[in-house]
Amino acid sequence: MIHWNSFADFIAMGGYGFYVWGSFGLTVLIMAIEPIVVIRNRKTTIARLKRQLRADARAENRNTAE
Repeated sequence: MIHWNSFADFIAMGGYGFYVWGSFGLTVLIMAIEPIVVIRNRKTTIARLKRQLRADARAENRNTAE
């Protein structure tokens, strides 16, 4: 187990603090953004499929009317 003499030593992580905390911060950022992107893409996909279904239904109605 690693023991630090002070909080500053903990933040410094033996000289690798920038890499460790930068990686941690980037991971947290990506994990926060990903659900937002997934929800937005889901809404966009559902809207596109609804438009496609309406267009297909209109095309089918035109074909049956002829």
